Amino acid sequence: MRISGTLVNYYFVCHRELWLFANGINMEHNSDLVYEGKLIHEDSYPQRSVKYEEVAIDGIKVDYYDARNKVIHEIKKSNKVAKAHEWQLKYYMYVFEQHGINGVKGILEYPELRKTSEVVLTDVDRENIALIQQDICNIIEQDLCPPIVKKGLCKNCSYFEFCYSNEMEEDL
Repeated sequence: MRISGTLVNYYFVCHRELWLFANGINMEHNSDLVYEGKLIHEDSYPQRSVKYEEVAIDGIKVDYYDARNKVIHEIKKSNKVAKAHEWQLKYYMYVFEQHGINGVKGILEYPELRKTSEVVLTDVDRENIALIQQDICNIIEQDLCPPIVKKGLCKNCSYFEFCYSNEMEEDL
């Protein structure tokens, strides 16, 4: 199974969202927040599309790759799930290594917050990624969707109405 950066991100955010997305239930197209994130990606660094390239390999799609300096730039709207963003970027670096591109650095960028952070892939991370990949496969292959785990992030999730429709009906 090919594991995308999105699946790695969702693994750290919500296993239910991961399962739903991987099993073809996609709600992102209805989300204003997802659309806003795409606009930030497109508008924040307009000069980059000329200078750097978007790279797709082995199921991942990197926002911008500076091949000359071996730097992956990943742009995000908010740092509310920074750990998920970090692991998504580490996974990208790992996939690049698996394809013989060593020494890749990662930079997470939050243009709205005017923050950047460098991400490093360690040997321990590489070992963890193998476990994470297996865990993602196990979650996706479950017959039943994982249960709801209420988090503060749920209100802004594109799957919110899907997950909480029964509760909203009961409130009426």
